[in-house]
Amino acid sequence: MENKKNRASAWFEELRTSICSSYEQLEQDYAGPYCDLAPGKFERKSWRREDLGGGDGGGGITAVMEGRLFERVGVNVSTVHGTFSEEFAKAIPGAEEDPRFWASGISLVAHPWSPHVPAVHFNTRFIVTTKAWFGGGGDMTPTFPDDQDTKDFHNAFKAACGKHDPEYFPKFKKWCDDYFFIKHRNEPRGVGGIFYDNLDSGDWDADFAFSQDVGRAFRDIVPKIYRRHMDQPWSEEERDALLYKRGRYVEFNLIYDRGTLFGLKTGGNVDAILMSMPPEVKWR
Repeated sequence: MENKKNRASAWFEELRTSICSSYEQLEQDYAGPYCDLAPGKFERKSWRREDLGGGDGGGGITAVMEGRLFERVGVNVSTVHGTFSEEFAKAIPGAEEDPRFWASGISLVAHPWSPHVPAVHFNTRFIVTTKAWFGGGGDMTPTFPDDQDTKDFHNAFKAACGKHDPEYFPKFKKWCDDYFFIKHRNEPRGVGGIFYDNLDSGDWDADFAFSQDVGRAFRDIVPKIYRRHMDQPWSEEERDALLYKRGRYVEFNLIYDRGTLFGLKTGGNVDAILMSMPPEVKWR
């Protein structure tokens, strides 16, 4: 199992590095309304957590960029271990009989300045208790949905899923639609994507390869979508629409998001956990 842990955590770091490089290139190539500003670069900070019983509980690195295309984008990698609280262990597969855990993953949230460039979210993770599984996925939240963007985003995940199991995409797409639904608003958060959890097919290498392909699909498609719209001007009314849309994003993350809950319940870095919050938001 140690070898599997090392391979998974190394992949998350590799993916983080390639995504950060790609997004910094978008900042360099940007020629939109804020092109007179200097292009942003990721600032990295390391953090450590103390386990609930004391002692080292692992940690991670937050990479956050604020620039001329991205109002804020964060790409975080963490590898943590320790013991779940008795209450939280009941909700985690394999933890009720033994509350010890190990978890590694990558999490990304991007909030562009432009209402024509969609917000995106992505994460994949490998969790080990007395059981071991992969989870994750990605979704897109445009202020003004574009049919071609939505089609291309879904097709990227469909191709990644299709390499492994033809049933994955319809299953994980529906899971995403159901999961990223704001129940108290009776509306979806965005245009969806895929979401999966507790993936343990019995073939660890196959599950790992699938999670890698999901990461590559997200890494490759988002810059293509961003380049279509990132230099387009916008109006104050369109910017207002973006800020109100972000309000829905905040509501979901604080009320329903499993990753937020997991991080807070396991003593994670609060700044890294709440990195998903946009810098500016409005509510009606």
